[in-house]
Amino acid sequence: MLSTFIKDLVDDTSGATAVEYGLIVALIVIAMIVSLQGVADTAINMWNTIESRSVDAMNG
Repeated sequence: MLSTFIKDLVDDTSGATAVEYGLIVALIVIAMIVSLQGVADTAINMWNTIESRSVDAMNG
């Protein structure tokens, strides 16, 4: 009975599939974070430019 349980435990691959899916999701999340950081930097620069041009237009 114990040897059957251990054999079934060793042959079980459902945990490996869950780990693989977890790794895939982690890679997707990392890619999303990296791409969003690039977009955020561009958006921040755009708003800073708008702010400085607005201030220049109001003062000049």
